[in-house]
Amino acid sequence: MAANQANRAATRRRRQLWAGVLALVGLVLLVIGLTVADGVAAWIEVLVAVVLLVTSYVVQHLARRETVYGHDKQR
Repeated sequence: MAANQANRAATRRRRQLWAGVLALVGLVLLVIGLTVADGVAAWIEVLVAVVLLVTSYVVQHLARRETVYGHDKQR
């Protein structure tokens, strides 16, 4: 049972790490798209940034859901 919990904790940490990386890249692209880029490139960067930020939120939500509801599955 302890190995299973350790595996779940490692998965949760990995998902949170990926969520953080996606959010950071999304924010950098958003700043570049809104300040530096021009024309179509700016819109593409902003669109990609929004997709990355939403994906980051979804990954983070999955990691949290597993933490909150993981104890219910054991019963």
